[in-house]
Amino acid sequence: MVAGSVAEFDVVIRNGRVVDGTGSESRIADVAIKGSTIVAVEPNLPGTGEREIDATGLLVTPGWVDHHTHYDGQVSWDKWLTPSSWHGVTTAVMGNCGVGFAPARPDSHEWLIQLMEGVEDIPGSALTEGLTWGWETYPEYLDKIASLPKVMDIGSQVTHGPLRAYVMEERAGDDLAATEEDLQEMARLVAEGMEAGALGFSTSRTQIHRGSDGELVPGTDAPAHELMVLGEAMSRGGTGVFQFATDHPTLVTREWAWMRELAEKTQRPVMVSMNQSLLAPDVWKEVLPLLESAHADGLEIYAQVAGRGIGVVLCLEGSAHPLMISPAFWDVANLPRAELAVALNQPEMRERLKSEPLLGAEVHPLAALGTQYDRMYLMAGDDIDYEPTQETSVASVAEATGRHPIDVIVDELTATEGQGMLYLPIFNYAYGDLSMTHEMQQHDFTRMGLADGGAHCGAICDGGMPTFMLTHWTRDRSRGPRLDLEWVVYRQTKQAAEVYGLLDRGVLAPGYRADINVIDYENLTFDRPSVAYDLPAGGRRLVQRAQGYKATFCGGVQTVADDEFTGELPGQLIRGAQSAPKGV
Repeated sequence: MVAGSVAEFDVVIRNGRVVDGTGSESRIADVAIKGSTIVAVEPNLPGTGEREIDATGLLVTPGWVDHHTHYDGQVSWDKWLTPSSWHGVTTAVMGNCGVGFAPARPDSHEWLIQLMEGVEDIPGSALTEGLTWGWETYPEYLDKIASLPKVMDIGSQVTHGPLRAYVMEERAGDDLAATEEDLQEMARLVAEGMEAGALGFSTSRTQIHRGSDGELVPGTDAPAHELMVLGEAMSRGGTGVFQFATDHPTLVTREWAWMRELAEKTQRPVMVSMNQSLLAPDVWKEVLPLLESAHADGLEIYAQVAGRGIGVVLCLEGSAHPLMISPAFWDVANLPRAELAVALNQPEMRERLKSEPLLGAEVHPLAALGTQYDRMYLMAGDDIDYEPTQETSVASVAEATGRHPIDVIVDELTATEGQGMLYLPIFNYAYGDLSMTHEMQQHDFTRMGLADGGAHCGAICDGGMPTFMLTHWTRDRSRGPRLDLEWVVYRQTKQAAEVYGLLDRGVLAPGYRADINVIDYENLTFDRPSVAYDLPAGGRRLVQRAQGYKATFCGGVQTVADDEFTGELPGQLIRGAQSAPKGV
């Protein structure tokens, strides 16, 4: 800026390739920010900014909107909300899948922790030490979250498990039918939560989601009448999304009738998490026509889909690896990682791992997966392949090299003093590629999600999925067609924001919030997963950082510069749906 002149704008991002979030073709333009708002997007913008950023050769997009995270506990101790904030996310929605921490009676804290620990694989010790509590009701929870410093905006949903436990107490976990009195009280609390600023209501309908005590999330088998009462309570103010997780093989037979009825009664979006299961790999083909039929009838039902296989990262420090089903492994399991790697490489130990009877499903939950060597893929090197070929599976490598699969596994897991990893996609990889995901990502009635930021700390490392969507799907994919960059940006910005009624963000245009990413698209990448012990109480989690985010802005404030935090914490609690800019 010329000395003595007055800047018209706070920040101007110059000469970037603007992908504005609407799906329109990219263009070279300048983006001007004043306060928390975008005020101009045009080429060769006249005027100056207090700060000018040269984005020549860089991509400029809205900040990513991720509406499937589990930061319900982490938000109370981690102002940085990693890993999502490492990957360009500026708006996150938590309170998914029916689990959360409000409402909460003082004597239920431990129970809520073990529920979250079991369902979302977040260390209970970290939750016990890190949760600040200081609330009982859901509105009090929102007030607490609003008071905390945050690097990004975050919204929350009322969750079925804590709600049922709060009202029904010891009857909640048995999935006994709620009385009419129970239902009316739960409905009152849902409506109260929505009035306080909740973005929706969530529940779980899958047998996979269990607390650390093995019990299902309260409400898993609740009758349709209960779901109707709670959904209608959510919708009274004319906003809100009804989100739930399901057992994918039974989506059509068990859930679809009440989903349609609920969407019709509430006139609100119903969002179901949809993955491809090995047990029913073609159910998604039945679901897509049902979505189309629902929308033809004016009913907003969406399938929320991931951008890659939902995969377990198998490693010695993680929650799961295939050696766990061998009794021999447990003789050395408590050794420090490097010593464990040495012990597993002893000839007598390898022989025991190969010859001794394995643990059954009644003893270890990994038994069903632990010998599926054709579905475990090597993750050697730094270039992580999330669409691996069969040639890189443990079974194929063993056959090609004349080794026993256990030898291949031990060699991989014990590499680099026990830091080696294998990749086991449990969902979305039944065809051995991402062809199903490619089709689902293009459908008008699916929505991008399921990165699960903050959850599955010891098994799944998908919080970097927003970055993967750009690198794999628009630039690097070699095993099939790619997706247009403009479409992928739209999926992660405007489209994701709109379904939750967040109409003030997700677009680079005058009047919208200045949530912006400036990305070195050609060099954008991410690290291989690694294990960090950075949660409270030294809790463990898998992490994966990105390289290529030259700048991230949240509400006009720069939070990231060259992949590092600036120290600014402009994030706010989002209370309810947000109006579109005037004139839009």
